[in-house]
Amino acid sequence: MSGTAGGGGAQGAAARRGYSATKGQLQGRLARIEGQVRGVARMVDDDRYCIDVLTQISAVRAALDKVALGLLDDHARHCLIGGGGGPTEPGEQVAELMDAVGRLVRR
Repeated sequence: MSGTAGGGGAQGAAARRGYSATKGQLQGRLARIEGQVRGVARMVDDDRYCIDVLTQISAVRAALDKVALGLLDDHARHCLIGGGGGPTEPGEQVAELMDAVGRLVRR
């Protein structure tokens, strides 16, 4: 494969990623998720009811899943089929995409 095992593809400060166009939006979502995680920690500090903590953990996971799916979509459109530094051979593109999907669904 084309050097993708370590998060590869085109490297360097000038590299344009699939999420580059929406980077600010992505950073905002991640900041909100970070706030949710801090809220879960406060709930534990405050000895909140277990089910309430678990519900908030589920919400954090759902938010992270949504971000991950968006990144996966951007990766497929930009890095794979858009010539953004991913593999160019169709078989390698499918393998990279399926590997990424596998990492998302494995828990």
